[in-house]
Amino acid sequence: MIKNICFVLLATTLMFVSACSKNTLTNVEKGNRDSELYIANADEPESLDPHVASGSPDANIILGLFEGLASLDPKTLEPSAGVATHWDISEDGKVYTFYLRENAKWSNGDNVTAHDFIYSWRRALQPALAAKFAYMMYPIKNAEAFNTGKLTDFNEVGVKALTDYTLEITLAHPTPYFILLLDHHSFYPVHKATIEKHGEIDNPNTLWTRAENFVGNGPFTLAEWKINQHIKLAKNPHYWDANTVKLNALHFLPITDQQAEERAFRTGQVHLTYSPQMANEKIATYRDNHPDVFQAYYTYSSYYYVFNTKRAPFDNIKVRQAFSMAIDRESITKNVTKGGEIPTFSVIPPDPQGYKPKAYYGYNPEKAKQLLAQAGYPNGKGFPTFYIHYNTLETHKKVAVAVQQMLKNVLNIDVQLHNEEWKVYLSTQKNHNFDVTRQAWIADYADPSNFFEIFLSYGGNNHSQWDNKQYDALVEEAARTMDSAKRFELFEQANKILADEMPIMPIYLYSDINLVQPYVKNWHPNILHRHHYKTVYLDPPEAP
Repeated sequence: MIKNICFVLLATTLMFVSACSKNTLTNVEKGNRDSELYIANADEPESLDPHVASGSPDANIILGLFEGLASLDPKTLEPSAGVATHWDISEDGKVYTFYLRENAKWSNGDNVTAHDFIYSWRRALQPALAAKFAYMMYPIKNAEAFNTGKLTDFNEVGVKALTDYTLEITLAHPTPYFILLLDHHSFYPVHKATIEKHGEIDNPNTLWTRAENFVGNGPFTLAEWKINQHIKLAKNPHYWDANTVKLNALHFLPITDQQAEERAFRTGQVHLTYSPQMANEKIATYRDNHPDVFQAYYTYSSYYYVFNTKRAPFDNIKVRQAFSMAIDRESITKNVTKGGEIPTFSVIPPDPQGYKPKAYYGYNPEKAKQLLAQAGYPNGKGFPTFYIHYNTLETHKKVAVAVQQMLKNVLNIDVQLHNEEWKVYLSTQKNHNFDVTRQAWIADYADPSNFFEIFLSYGGNNHSQWDNKQYDALVEEAARTMDSAKRFELFEQANKILADEMPIMPIYLYSDINLVQPYVKNWHPNILHRHHYKTVYLDPPEAP
C-alpha cells in the first residue's frame, strides 16, 4: 500500500508540483508559460569562449550562442547549412569554397563576413592562446605550422576571403570528415571588435564573455551569468533565422549532484537533464514506471582513466597493463553504472560508418599480478601512494570506489581518491598534476579520427603526456586517406599501439541517460549528445 502511494506521488510530480502545495510557479510552469526552457547542465562551465572551452558543460551552452559555416542536422547529424548557404569542393578534395548568407548578423547587428572567420581562426591558432582543440584545424594548409610557431605569417595559412561573403579554404591534404569539423566550437567565429575591446587576440582570460560585453552570432545571446547559480540565454533578434526560433530563452542550471538533478526534474525546476547520465539509483524506476520522460540511447563516446606516463610508477608500461587487466568492467557496468553501458577494452567505440576496433587483452587478474611483480611490486609490495582524480559527480565517485576496491583485491594496492570541482579538475589535467585521472570523451563528429587524435603527442587533450611517433604517423596518414578500408587498417594499427602501451585505461562506452519532459519537442536523441536549440520548442498540455 505504501509503495502504491509513493508511486502515485512521484507520477504526479513529474509534470507539476501540486498547486495546492505552493503559492509560486515552478521554473517549469514559468517556462511553459513564457516559452523558456530550463536545463540541468551538470556543472558550471569553465568558459564560454568557443576557442578556449573544453568540456561538455561549456559546449552545451556555446551551441546556443554561436553558429559555424556548416551545422549538423539534429536528427541525422548530416552536414547542413549554417552561416554558409552552400559550398563547393574541388575535384582533388583540397579546396572548399563557402558562400556566406548576406543576412547573417552578430547579436549587435553587425554583418557576419568571411573576414570574421579568418580573424577567428587566426585567433584560435595563436600559440599563446593554447587552445586545446587547435589541432582540429590542422587539416588546413599551414595551420599546424602557424599554431606551433614555425610560421608567423597567417597569410600563408590556407584561408582566404575571395569576397566579403565568399571564403576559400585550402587543405594540406584531402580530409574526408572536414565538413563535420565546422560545427565544432573551435571553428566558430568571434566578433573582432569585442575581442579587441577587452584585450589582446591571444589572451584567453579577458572579460568579453561577460553578459554585458558579449556578442555572438547564434540563435541566442548571453543575457545573464550568475556564477554557480544559472546562465540565461535570450533569443537573438538579429539571428538570420530568428523566425524559426520558438523559444524565448534558455536557462542552464549547474547541478553537480545527480540526486539533486533528479529532484529538480521531479519538482518542476528543470524541463530536462543534460548530464549525460542521471542518478544510477533512479534509472530502473524511471525506465520501468515513467518511460515517457526517460531517454536512454547509445552515444559515440568512451569513459576511461588516464595515466600520467611521465610520473612514476605509471611511466612503467607493465604497471599500466597490470592496472587495466585488474579491472572487472562488466561488474562496473552491471553493478555500479546500471545504465546499459558497454564494457570495453578499447577507448575507441565502434564507428557508425563501420570501423570496429579489436580488443587485445581482457580482464585477467592472474596476468595482472604477474605484470605488477615484473614491474618490481610483487603482491603490491612497495607500491607508492597515489591518487585517482575525478570531478564532482556521484557516478564518477562510485566508479572510482569500485576501481579502488578492485585494485586492492587483485593487486593489494592502496588507492587514494581525490574529488575536485570542475574547473579545478580541468586545471589539474591541463597542468598534468595527477597520477591517474578520470576522463570521458563524447565525439565532436562521427568519425574514429576524433578519438584517435586525442592521444597524438601534440594534441591539446592528451593529458597522459604519452608520446609515440609511430602512432602519430598512423593517425596522420588515416586523416588524409580517403579509402575507408585503408583508413580502418591504419586505425587498427594505432589501436593496437594504444592497447600495447596503455597510456589510458578504457572502462566502458557511455549510454546517454536523461530525463526529458515529453512536451519538449525536437529534442532529438543522437549519438553525439548534441542538441541545436533553434528548432526546439515547448508544447505543454493545457492546465486542467
